[in-house]
Amino acid sequence: MPDIGYGIVGTGYFGVALGRAFHALPNARVVSVYDPENAAPLAAEVGACQESSVEALCARDDIDAVVVASPNWAHAEPVIAAARNGKHIFCEKPIALSYGDCSKMLAAANDAGRIFMAGHVTQFMNGVRHAKALIADGTLGDILYCRAVRTGWEDVQTEVSWKKKRDLSGGHLYHHIHELDLVQSIMGPATEAFMAGGNVAHKGPQFGDEDDLLLITLGFGNDRFATLEYGSAFRWPEHSVLIQGTKGAIFIDLQKAGVELKTVDRQERFLLHRSQEEDDDRSKIYAGNKTSGPIVYGNPSSEAPLWLQGIVEMEVEYFHGLMLGEPISEEFSGLTDGSAAAAAIATADALSLSIKEGRKVGVSEITGQ
Repeated sequence: MPDIGYGIVGTGYFGVALGRAFHALPNARVVSVYDPENAAPLAAEVGACQESSVEALCARDDIDAVVVASPNWAHAEPVIAAARNGKHIFCEKPIALSYGDCSKMLAAANDAGRIFMAGHVTQFMNGVRHAKALIADGTLGDILYCRAVRTGWEDVQTEVSWKKKRDLSGGHLYHHIHELDLVQSIMGPATEAFMAGGNVAHKGPQFGDEDDLLLITLGFGNDRFATLEYGSAFRWPEHSVLIQGTKGAIFIDLQKAGVELKTVDRQERFLLHRSQEEDDDRSKIYAGNKTSGPIVYGNPSSEAPLWLQGIVEMEVEYFHGLMLGEPISEEFSGLTDGSAAAAAIATADALSLSIKEGRKVGVSEITGQ
């Protein structure tokens, strides 16, 4: 079987992790990489060429799929260029910073008849998959409510990263969209959204301009709701997702890694990741970040921890399987066609409008549906 050729756009922290994961797969070859600043180390490591532009990479005949891991604001151009050149696409989260861009990207991939998979890697955690299987088999009954929290504290950094600038990263809501995506994968797309908060503790030129405290309420119809908390203005760090049903509840602890099920007649604890070693690795890292909690960002010179390498390996194995002709899994169908990622951005856009105008916003105001 011939190798699948991959091109990597963006070789920062996550682009390097993805490039290494694809390089390690059988029947896979990282052919070429593009990054105006950081391409050389990964190219040398995996034996790839360096390209001078996104278009040059996407136009190569020996590339079958383009992996987009550029900064958040720079996803639309390479995705559309890849589709125009007939390439399949893997795009890191958030796939875009507006629902309008999402629609253009999905339309380009659809028109080209190519797969467009979103890199919402949280969906590949073993504990998350097991929790969703328990929900599907009725163990929790009807799901009434979810609460997701991703909070911590950030001190002054040596420089202001693009990740702290709202127009480049989207701020916590977009950059940390995993929790919103997970809640919607359980409850379906939100119908109405309200967000309060602002930049309450990180003002001044030594910080970015993102909101550091966000309090979110979502409605899903039929008396079903969710709340989410995001930000870096919290001295007591938390990272978890609580799922409440009519028959029981599941607590996904992303800080002291593990998942717990409670029903009237059953209590069970299971792993979050593939092994106890990976769970312990995650728990140890979080315990070491006593104030920042999950509010930590990688850089091109840092290596992904063991637990993150594990879920990256699983998501790229799935995508590579699709490239080799394996069928789309029903479990990941919303990620495989980009629709789930676009739905998360639509809700994020509704929340952004809500905090701007101080009102509850229907998500249909964003999607037009």
